[in-house]
Amino acid sequence: MRPSRGTVSCMAKRGFGSVYQQKKRQPDKTYVTLPTWWIKYSKDGQVFRESSGSYDRREAENLLKKRLGDVVTGRFAGLKPERVKFAELAELVLEDYRENNRATTPDVERRLNLHLLPEFADIRAADFGTRHRNVYVAKRKTEGAENSSINRELAIVKRAFRLAAQQDPPLVNRLPRIAMLAENNVRKGFLEHDRYVALRNELPSHLQALFVVGFHTGARVGELVELRWNQIEFGAMQIILNPGETKNDEGRTLPIYGEMLEWLRIKKETRDIDFPKCQFVFSSAGERITNWRDDWDAACVRAGVPGLLFHDLRRTAVRNMVRAGIPERVAMQISGHKTRSIFDRYNITSERDLRDAAAKMERHFASLGILSGIPEDSEEKKGDAKRSRSLLQ
Repeated sequence: MRPSRGTVSCMAKRGFGSVYQQKKRQPDKTYVTLPTWWIKYSKDGQVFRESSGSYDRREAENLLKKRLGDVVTGRFAGLKPERVKFAELAELVLEDYRENNRATTPDVERRLNLHLLPEFADIRAADFGTRHRNVYVAKRKTEGAENSSINRELAIVKRAFRLAAQQDPPLVNRLPRIAMLAENNVRKGFLEHDRYVALRNELPSHLQALFVVGFHTGARVGELVELRWNQIEFGAMQIILNPGETKNDEGRTLPIYGEMLEWLRIKKETRDIDFPKCQFVFSSAGERITNWRDDWDAACVRAGVPGLLFHDLRRTAVRNMVRAGIPERVAMQISGHKTRSIFDRYNITSERDLRDAAAKMERHFASLGILSGIPEDSEEKKGDAKRSRSLLQ
């Protein structure tokens, strides 16, 4: 007696479906029922058959209901999104970075190969969810990774899903929620002028002009390495960043001032003599600067500022502009910051700023004849003096 095929039918507005188990014919011409449950449904007259991957009929029925629901709501885009694995999504990210010549491409590739792909490569995008994110975060923390590093990796995952959803047809049917971790990594300290000079002198010649311009303008390194000579206007003393070439895709103008002019002229003269066909302002041997971080890190150690990031120059540039009396709005336009929160997030203050503020307040109160709000012979002042002496002992 042939085993019966279990089925269940589900009706929907735009389709119908059933769950069933497949049968396999044996050499003796008998049939055996395979344990895995399958589902069958249709959309616009096209029939789809899909394995539920489960021996449990109820799981197959739930999957069928989900598929029929997606058909009704228009979210169903075929079975391709159900079969796509994270590795395919990761390749979309790399293609995007390479096509746009992003300076962070090597970093993204490193994070994918070292951390993300070993964990997620074979996971179906359709199955990816909060559980995978949580397990990954816990694992990275046990490895000693900082929240900021983990967030950069999670951002790559989010980017992968967004790019997949933008494909035609889409490679994913949904965008999973990937929560980021709290960060408390506001970088402290500024590059003071003496350290600026020391680092400039320690850098290799092909990085010196790039550093000088970054220090004075606060422009991002990705914006600067893409600069071409037709964007440098020596007569107007300005650098033009074209729309689409900045982080927020908006164009802006950078002033040329201080020793920027001298370094840019030297760079231009050297280029005209040795590599006249090179269009990039910041180049090495006639080619756009790409792999510069090792030289940068080594120079920072020699200059006494180990761990300094090129991005830290933005904080210093903004603070220097504000100290020079440039309105915050103008400083933001030059550096390319969109909101004023930069002054809070970067904590544009230093101990010197606080000392200067205290000195100004003391001069202000002295001009009013107010030297102290506590009488010299008061018990409170005597108590303060006693506490101060005990702290010094």
